[in-house]
Amino acid sequence: MKIRIKGNSVRLRLTKTEVADLESKGFVAEETRFGSGVFRYRLEQKKDLQHLDACFKNGIMTVFIPPVFVKSLLETDKVGYEDSLPGENGHTLFLLVEKDFQCLDQTREDQSDMYMNPNQVC
Repeated sequence: MKIRIKGNSVRLRLTKTEVADLESKGFVAEETRFGSGVFRYRLEQKKDLQHLDACFKNGIMTVFIPPVFVKSLLETDKVGYEDSLPGENGHTLFLLVEKDFQCLDQTREDQSDMYMNPNQVC
């Protein structure tokens, strides 16, 4: 799972395997080590939820997703889901969870588990 954070915007990109794991296990998680510190983030299914949600607790950023969204990502061509969450002092948190597509340009990254890019010319 890739993460991109810019200001109050969080974007999570998932490979095919990660979408399948999210459906079967109920979550996917990653961590990045900074010397003695660890940044942890996870995407977790949450029942009775109608939209994306998020929290930051005990040093872990968790984005919650409704099971129906996960099923749609797994079984359809739906690219992703986004929501804006109102916060304190007029701040809004923008969340985006989407499929990770293969790059159209040259990259050294292993792309074998990524989704076919819909902009690819056949």
